[in-house]
Amino acid sequence: MNTLYKSRALIYRNARPLDLARWQYHFENGSKEAVLAALDAYQNEDGGFGHALEPDAWNPNSSPIQTWTATEILREIDFTDATHPIIQGVLCYLASGQDFNGHFWYNNVFSNNDYPHAPWWHTESDSTCHNDYNPTACLAGFITRFAENGSKLHQLGCRIAKEAYEAYIGQSLLNDMHTVLCYIRLLQYCEEAGVNEIIDLSTLKERLKEQIKHSITHNTAKWETGYICKPSQFFNDCNSVFYADNKDIAHYECEYIIKSQLEDGSWNAPWSWNAYPDEWAISKNWWKGSGAVLNMLYLKGMGRITL
Repeated sequence: MNTLYKSRALIYRNARPLDLARWQYHFENGSKEAVLAALDAYQNEDGGFGHALEPDAWNPNSSPIQTWTATEILREIDFTDATHPIIQGVLCYLASGQDFNGHFWYNNVFSNNDYPHAPWWHTESDSTCHNDYNPTACLAGFITRFAENGSKLHQLGCRIAKEAYEAYIGQSLLNDMHTVLCYIRLLQYCEEAGVNEIIDLSTLKERLKEQIKHSITHNTAKWETGYICKPSQFFNDCNSVFYADNKDIAHYECEYIIKSQLEDGSWNAPWSWNAYPDEWAISKNWWKGSGAVLNMLYLKGMGRITL
């Protein structure tokens, strides 16, 4: 059984309805509407997302990270209808001031402590994770892309986008790959929104090209042993502006994905929780389904599988 079909079997046996809908959309002519219907189950009345959409935190309350996760799924299926209730809900949550200190949406929220969670989602107080821009840079970009031009929320998004850009350009290259991805999304959203007057998109793009080469773990021996950074963290097809500079390592990842797939169609998770063993077993299974979707999307984007 080849990699694609092993992944399909895993999805149909174990995946959450959301990840099944994602799989069907990408590989079986499924609909965006089915993905949106499944995603809607995780959205709260305040417009934010919770309920373990990001499986390492079971907090049902809205949080910026969980809401960011929803925006990634919307982007994955190329859903851009700004009038849709899901996108309008996200904008309402971001406009509310909840989990926001005027400059950063909190990376971590105190209420995570009340529910099963991975150790990195435990906090002693609402936190901006040392004032980095994960997920703030991405959420600011989302606002510039989807909020009504000229609205107070759009003005807020533009201000935060500019602050994020200036902070990034004015410091050394980042060490955190998750924050790098948020800057990539900031670039992409601003390009799509045509807001060149806010930040210098050409400068940001060139800086990110340098950043991505720096961030990817080129010592592939380490890929077997820990939580490292692979090209798929930043792009998943050959048309990306970041592909050419990382072509060889990007195609090495294709081989790695194929050879490291387990018999059940999944891949080993390079992390675990220190507590909540029963809940971690469930979350690990959720990650398997999502990971299978992402790995097959990467192989598809790299031309390694055809449908």
